[in-house]
Amino acid sequence: MKKNKFSWDKFKQMPVIGIVRGISIDDFKNILPIYIKAGFTTIEVTMNTNDVESLVRHAIKEYPDINVGTGTVCSLKDLEHALNFGSQFIVSPIINYDVIKTCVKYNIPVFPGALTPTEIYSAWELGASAVKVYPAGNFGAGYIKDVKGPLNDIKIIPTGGINLDNIQRFLDAGVEGLGIGSPLFDNTLINSQNWLALENHFLKFTRILQNHYKKNIK
Repeated sequence: MKKNKFSWDKFKQMPVIGIVRGISIDDFKNILPIYIKAGFTTIEVTMNTNDVESLVRHAIKEYPDINVGTGTVCSLKDLEHALNFGSQFIVSPIINYDVIKTCVKYNIPVFPGALTPTEIYSAWELGASAVKVYPAGNFGAGYIKDVKGPLNDIKIIPTGGINLDNIQRFLDAGVEGLGIGSPLFDNTLINSQNWLALENHFLKFTRILQNHYKKNIK
């Protein structure tokens, strides 16, 4: 039975949104089972990926137990397309009032992008399910920790520039999830179609995450 609704339980099992951008449908078909086998549960395909609709529809049809969403949704037109694909959640690099409010109205998880404390608070007040803090890598985990001080009730998903070298620091900052794109979907491994190496690369991320949450279970 096809699942059409975002599962927060699945997301909390492995709170990472893997961001697919510029990957072909053929490569995507090879990557997705490896991604899931490694333990990931949530994937985003950006609107500026060629044939985004085919990628989203394939993921939803073939892997109904994962969360599949669309990113780089910057307008109501983008949102309409994404929902027509069957997207279960929406991600944006910006704060678009109409996009957020429409998602809230129809109970669709939405993760708008923001950077400053004012922007982060504004996105949350509009009804964001969590706020995508972007570009997080340029500012570092210390910035996220500082923001979480006064805005501790806001769910934050740092995105951009998060890799194997800094992921632990972001987790230690107390975030609710992470958005990871090219550091996760390694272009060199994908272009060479070295799927075994890509699986091992994915596992490096999931092991860090699993160890972190295991240690932090009360």
